[in-house]
Amino acid sequence: MFNSRNKKYRDPTGAVPVGQAIHFRISLPRELACSQAYLLVEQDQGKTFFLGMFWCGMNGKTEEWWECHFTPEAPGLYFYHFECRTCFGHRQLSRGPGGNAVFTGIDRWQLTVYAGELQTPGWLAGGVMYQIFPDRFYRSGKEKTGVPGDREMHSDWGEQPQWRPNAQGHITNSDFFGGDLKGIEQKLPYLKSLGVTCLYFNPIFESHSNHRYDTADYSKIDPLLGTEEDFVSLCAAAKELGIRILLDGVFSHTGSDSVYFNHAGRYQSLGAYQSQQSPYYSWYTFHQWPNSYDCWWNFSTLPNVRETQPEYNEYINGKEGIVRKWLKAGASGWRLDVADELPDEFLDNLTAAVKAEDPEALVLGEVWEDATNKTAYGVRRRYLLGGQLDTVMNYPFRDAILHFLLAGESERFREAVEELLENYPSPCIPLLMNHIGTHDTERAITVLAGEPVGTNGREWQSAHRLSPEQRELGKKRLKLATLLQFLLPGVPCIYYGDEAGLEGYKDPFNRGCFPWGHEDQELISWYSFLGKLRGDQRELFAKGDFEILYAKGDLLFFRRSLTCGEEKSSLLLTINRGFSHQGLPPEIDLPLERSYSLSGDLQTNSKSLPPLGHALLFQSEKTTEKSDEKGLDNPS
Repeated sequence: MFNSRNKKYRDPTGAVPVGQAIHFRISLPRELACSQAYLLVEQDQGKTFFLGMFWCGMNGKTEEWWECHFTPEAPGLYFYHFECRTCFGHRQLSRGPGGNAVFTGIDRWQLTVYAGELQTPGWLAGGVMYQIFPDRFYRSGKEKTGVPGDREMHSDWGEQPQWRPNAQGHITNSDFFGGDLKGIEQKLPYLKSLGVTCLYFNPIFESHSNHRYDTADYSKIDPLLGTEEDFVSLCAAAKELGIRILLDGVFSHTGSDSVYFNHAGRYQSLGAYQSQQSPYYSWYTFHQWPNSYDCWWNFSTLPNVRETQPEYNEYINGKEGIVRKWLKAGASGWRLDVADELPDEFLDNLTAAVKAEDPEALVLGEVWEDATNKTAYGVRRRYLLGGQLDTVMNYPFRDAILHFLLAGESERFREAVEELLENYPSPCIPLLMNHIGTHDTERAITVLAGEPVGTNGREWQSAHRLSPEQRELGKKRLKLATLLQFLLPGVPCIYYGDEAGLEGYKDPFNRGCFPWGHEDQELISWYSFLGKLRGDQRELFAKGDFEILYAKGDLLFFRRSLTCGEEKSSLLLTINRGFSHQGLPPEIDLPLERSYSLSGDLQTNSKSLPPLGHALLFQSEKTTEKSDEKGLDNPS
């Protein structure tokens, strides 16, 4: 009767800009004897639009069309459904699975409306991201100055990070391996060989923990990582190789051991903890000064800041502020930590500062859910509607990929992916940060093959490794996971060391040192192949269409395609995530006579896939009927 993802019923589909007229059509059984149909559109926390639909003829012999147009005039979320007057009384068409209409239920369809001037940076689309936890990537050996003497340095690169509490029962995250900016610069050729076009760094500013999310001074590079000159040099060297740098902005809180708060008295200047006359006192909310104050998730070492307080906002977002300082030094954008804890006003100001310094700089937010309908602290967020985030970290895709490979249910995968693509504005989709693991999650290969962590604590996590059999299974599943990660709309982000076979449960075991000299070369080659594929077909991944053609049980089949003039290019991927041999059903049409196989183990005679098998096929052809097919012998 209606499908929100099919242009026959809703044109255009997906999120739309303000002022875009949308044509709605429903097809009702004639036996209902419908006398009137309506489209009801409710603006989120706003007014309701009640639109009469017009009878527009028969759809075959047994159904009839009802149609209308709706033009949203303001950005925001809208929710809609249909109502009908029939010979059986009042009937309501509600949202069912797959975007289809059903006569049962109360769910509504979502319509995302974004600002018409919404534009996002083009340099990231079609590329490959790589996330680096700076202390654990590579140690250059360059001598450092100004490093605080209370830091515990590991002597052996690659030993297990410290996870036991200290004598006071606290886990301080104060052990370091000494990875640094010069080390990253030395490894740029390796990163280039993986096809990397953007590096995302976990925090690099002065802090007194190895994760550096407890910022001590936003204006300085942590001395163990190097100097501001090292950062400028790294950005310049990366740019020469076509690689941009994305920094981590932690602006919802600072460290208590910081120049701003100065709880430990490390700094000579007056911090908010030491004096109510401190220039930073107004940044924080004290319940009873100095020992009772708002802090992030009740961690006393992470006092919350008042982001909209004028002096703090100026310090971060002003013309001479932190955001613009590091863009001038060579960064190409910011990833915003806990974006849902940053007020809209602050996000507006930050994005305005970023774009004023560099209109092509990226603003990417950490959001774990669907960013279009996220509600945080009782407020519906407007991240992707214009003027705030360019895009977000794509945790929903990660969850969909891992669940599909572990449990099957490709139908659930399809729904998760298509629903997100239906809700997100099209300018944001090509830039989605598609990861399957980060510093906040278990390593992908461990999730895919290891014993689930469950409620097991750090003692158990520390002792557990994949068995040889589990590791082989993990590698096979990881290859399938990365195929999905690299081919889905968005930009794949490799968490450092995943490509080398690093394992690990939760923090800190997911933050081990990169195993230089002990990499899994099979996985390195696989990731390099995927990176080259995206580099060779960058326009297809940046602008191409995406369509899931089949999703049932263990089988998944989708296509990326792009038409440029008379040329049409397509990538076809089919996956069998199960443990049994799978013959491909008739619905999966693999045009083998017109395709070039890039990867996989498809058995062409029987059109079937072995357990944990895949087929990746490339097509390039003329769109005119008289033209010969070309490019089949050279997928690049």
